[in-house]
Amino acid sequence: MGKVRGRRAIKEKEKQEKRENESILGGDEVKIYNNDEDYNDNAEQSINEPNTFFGLVDNTELDYFKQAEATLNANVFENDEDRFNFVTSVLEESKGKELKLATNQICSKLFERLILSCNDAQLKQIFKDFNGHFKSLIHHKYSSHCVETLLVRVASLIEREILDPDISLNEEQYVSAENLFIMFLNEIEPFVNEMIKHQYASHTLRLVILILSGNELPSTTKRNSTLRSKKSKIARKMIDIKDNEDFNKSFQTPASFKVELGKIINKIKVNLDLKKAREYSIDKIASPVLQLLLQVEGLVDRDRPIWHLVFLPENHEKDQKEESYMEYLLSDPIGSHFLQHAVEFAKVKYSERLFNYYMKERVLKLIKRSKTGDFIILTLLRKLKQNEVRYILDQLIPELDSLFDLNIEIGITVIEASEKHGSYKKEAIISKIVEKIDESKDLLEYFLKLSTSTLGNSEHDDWPTMEERKRTEFLNKLISYDDEFLHKIIINLLDQLELGKFILMGKHSIFSRLIENILLNHEKLSIIERRRLLNLFIGKIPELSCNVYGSHIVDKLWVFSFKLNNYKERFAKELFDNKDIIKESAYGRLVWKNWAMEKYVRKRHDWNYLVKQEEFEIKKVEESQNPDLGNKKRKIEDGDGDRKQKIRGRNRK
Repeated sequence: MGKVRGRRAIKEKEKQEKRENESILGGDEVKIYNNDEDYNDNAEQSINEPNTFFGLVDNTELDYFKQAEATLNANVFENDEDRFNFVTSVLEESKGKELKLATNQICSKLFERLILSCNDAQLKQIFKDFNGHFKSLIHHKYSSHCVETLLVRVASLIEREILDPDISLNEEQYVSAENLFIMFLNEIEPFVNEMIKHQYASHTLRLVILILSGNELPSTTKRNSTLRSKKSKIARKMIDIKDNEDFNKSFQTPASFKVELGKIINKIKVNLDLKKAREYSIDKIASPVLQLLLQVEGLVDRDRPIWHLVFLPENHEKDQKEESYMEYLLSDPIGSHFLQHAVEFAKVKYSERLFNYYMKERVLKLIKRSKTGDFIILTLLRKLKQNEVRYILDQLIPELDSLFDLNIEIGITVIEASEKHGSYKKEAIISKIVEKIDESKDLLEYFLKLSTSTLGNSEHDDWPTMEERKRTEFLNKLISYDDEFLHKIIINLLDQLELGKFILMGKHSIFSRLIENILLNHEKLSIIERRRLLNLFIGKIPELSCNVYGSHIVDKLWVFSFKLNNYKERFAKELFDNKDIIKESAYGRLVWKNWAMEKYVRKRHDWNYLVKQEEFEIKKVEESQNPDLGNKKRKIEDGDGDRKQKIRGRNRK
């Protein structure tokens, strides 16, 4: 009989998957989402999801607001006052239209820029305009971003009002930012269980949990943001909406917020059971919300009830269904992120139980599960107590040279764990890494993958990959771990790397950090090594000085050329000979200032004195950090004094 095709086969396959999922999660019926599934048509989305229509923006209004958005983006204002006056005029024009602007694809960008730029009174007015409609706004593709930006700014205002209660007393009708936020919570609280699995509202819920718990409110554009999806972060960079100073901060919260957080957690907890909690943990949308709840629930309930809805108690024996569930988490991209976050923020005894029952006997197998099991083991290396960490290291170190090919972060975490636990098996780790370096021959190419990186690609200069960040971090970690690696990296850099690639590295946002780190370790290098490195920069100083990243390297060369003043003078002459180009660049002007070039031009004697004075200061610092060096120097000086005394005595005779 031929292979069964068509709808019947698909239906049979779905039934089989459903039966498998039931055994994993301990429930009767579970839906597991595929990573590539389109959640726009999520069948389990609430039937009560609002679909409020606030009106269309007509063509005349659209033209005005598009022009206003372009003006704010270009930031062509002469001063802050002009910018504020413009923001005020646009807000006046948008009165009564706030809701339809926030839900419009084009105008929502403008409204978000207005929220980022307005003052405290205007911020509160926007909040009042949204009041009563938050449920609809947070479920909408475009207005949800406006609400999130508004909440971050209000969180900042709440802290300022806590520290200085008088800042808003000049308002006609004073309403505290705290009260406004609680009004917002009262509006959305009945719907939090529906928000957990909603494509847009779930992001707002995550932000609310972060604000109430006093956690850092992440950037909307950084790649490691815990709030926005990868697609959203890229889109925000493309439309050039930059966060203001309120992002990437945590804010002080009033006592009422802990009560409100407890209400939200309790409302979610009441709606959960083991089956549903485990279903959420592997759901692409709900999983990040559940991760945050596990992270913050200890603030309001030490018993951590949501943790115990997902995992069995710490005194419970090994369980077959839990083992099946753990196996799924350790193999699934979404599930592994959930488990990684769970063990990172759990009590140590909770993490120890999961490790001892379900992971200890197969550490090496799990570390080889790229992008799933490996992250869990690395998190446990940072989390567990000494005995468990040393056990994991014992499993990994013999295979360390081959594990680099799977995930460079393994090397970083192993070194950090070794340092944290008394340099455990440091010699064995160094031996394995040196073995890999000697085998690869071209160290920088092997570890940084320069030939396939964003190096020299102008289209991606501001978009280094996470892999490039990790690989550079690993080499910097090697430099601090043992001096042998510093010398090996320098030898490879001098003998294997082309000069053109070296300069491109100096102008790269990530690879330049490696060069900076080498220059900062000048006291560990011989004069010959320093001379050879300095030779690479000859003729390239102006080019590097005018680059945002290269300018930092030129600044480091001031100290790196300590006791090699012929190089310092040569580099200063390069800056002077190209002063017109240097002074046209914002970064070049900083280099000009840091190299004291005005003294070089007008008072060369003062510049030379500055060089000698800084050399004296560096010597004092080095002697204070290394007393043996100072004692050795004094003995030499005393010996010289004795010899001079004898010579004078002979001359008198």
